[in-house]
Amino acid sequence: MKAIAYLQSLPAEHPESLQDLQLPEPSPGPRDLLVEVKAISVNPVDTKIRSNVAPEDQQPKVLGWDATGVVKAVGSEVSLFQPGDQVFYAGAINRAGANSELHVVDERIVGRMPSSLSFAQAAALPLTAITAWELLFERLQIAEGHTDQGQSLLIVGAAGGVGSILTQLARQLTGLTVIGTASRPETQAWVRDLGAHHVIDHSKPLSEELKRIGIDQVTHVASLTQTDQHFEQLVEALAPQGRLALIDDPAQPLDVMKLKGKSLSLHWELMFTRSLFETADMIEQHHLLDRVSQLIDDGVLKTTLGEHFGTINATNLRRAHALLESGRSRGKIVLEGF
Repeated sequence: MKAIAYLQSLPAEHPESLQDLQLPEPSPGPRDLLVEVKAISVNPVDTKIRSNVAPEDQQPKVLGWDATGVVKAVGSEVSLFQPGDQVFYAGAINRAGANSELHVVDERIVGRMPSSLSFAQAAALPLTAITAWELLFERLQIAEGHTDQGQSLLIVGAAGGVGSILTQLARQLTGLTVIGTASRPETQAWVRDLGAHHVIDHSKPLSEELKRIGIDQVTHVASLTQTDQHFEQLVEALAPQGRLALIDDPAQPLDVMKLKGKSLSLHWELMFTRSLFETADMIEQHHLLDRVSQLIDDGVLKTTLGEHFGTINATNLRRAHALLESGRSRGKIVLEGF
């Protein structure tokens, strides 16, 4: 089968950083689906692994943790899907990625693809939707429902992949006042269109930007990028007993003692945790994706596809990695077909 992989960690611009290869077809395990991949999207995790994780035993390493496709075969214990079903999912970080014509994935972390979207449109959603949902409802423990409880959410990096779906979830499913950050006119417009009540500029002091829109403090923060650079300002912006959740990998250690005075709580979100540890509630990601799919088909949420980079091949994936690493992408980068 066709696949895109790497043999050594190299800069995205290097012609061998990602290569077109022929690899053996995978076989599904008892709870696995064998999926014919139709479209993929690219996430920061792809670029981080490519840059920092060397392939084991000189074997090609396939990236890609967002995919849509059609179930081609199922394992002996599969009960949720059957051949011919259209699915979308993010997969597991401790297994081969989906940048290949065929891919195996545990059915418990797979959802039914929204019927109202194309394969490319749906491929933009799984990893970021799972991350945003778990962060909002499980880590920050925000309640669903439109009742105004006087709570507010500051989303740092609201124009990115996770931010684009988190902004929608927070606005459409909760009573939160949603404040997104973005630094360029086009990304600020994008965040407003996604439903944020306010948009501020994270290249300026956040407390000053909040005061500019008449908000002294927020009850919740989702820090999706450059947490170490904003940390002190986030502590200042949070109300006493507030909650701070993050998903990035701070370059500098965070001084958590700064949280003590206000009794602030710190929460990490990694959407791969359930599949990495095969937790007892692993199937919650299946239910979560099915719920997102229904919300898409009901018109409550919309795809966060930002740019379509064409066919799934090494050249286009290298371009996608380079754009992600530049920090100037908006929404999700999607590729489609082999």
